[in-house]
Amino acid sequence: MFKNVLIAEDHESASISIQKTLSDLGIDRAHYTYYCDDALTRVRKGMASGEPYELLITDLSFEDDGSPQVIKTGAGLIEEAKKICPSLKVLVFSAEQNPVVISELFHRLEVSGFVRKARRDAQELKAAIEAIAKNKRHYPLEFRQDIRQKNAYNFTGYDVTLISLLSKGVLQKNIPAYLAEHKISPSGLSSVEKRFNQIREALGFSKNEQLVAYCKDKGII
Repeated sequence: MFKNVLIAEDHESASISIQKTLSDLGIDRAHYTYYCDDALTRVRKGMASGEPYELLITDLSFEDDGSPQVIKTGAGLIEEAKKICPSLKVLVFSAEQNPVVISELFHRLEVSGFVRKARRDAQELKAAIEAIAKNKRHYPLEFRQDIRQKNAYNFTGYDVTLISLLSKGVLQKNIPAYLAEHKISPSGLSSVEKRFNQIREALGFSKNEQLVAYCKDKGII
């Protein structure tokens, strides 16, 4: 579990909820900031002291109260914080509902999780933190359902090749050899594993068998 957590949230009630969730998980070392600039300063200090933050929990929207700020959005904070601390995991806690915006967080900013502020969000927040601590991504349930319903995931030719090989009985660990032989890149095992993880997580699957069955059913392979 995480030992060093940073919270960037300008609403005190939301921050209290997050801090209680962290306490329930046994995470006692958490720092809270109202502004993105202050959060980034803490990230820098953490790196300089040799005690970098492991997890950043941030909102996307921060109200303008007149205080001069360089970074005014959670997305901007995430982007700059990851430049300073590439290993930093990020959990977005926001009222945002637009699937396109949420998808962009995962694919462009590579956040580890998203929890929407709503009823029972404390339960999902806890589940998200636990998942991220295990190096998994946490997608909100309604987002996973929306992806399945709209088939919003755009499979690339590379994706289809990987899944087709699985469907033919090729073990995942043996796929890199096939890719290298046919000059298909990236061909490294870590790249293959990462790609499968991204596809499964985007579609809400936990096993490759589910992914293969889904693609067969949709006529993708």
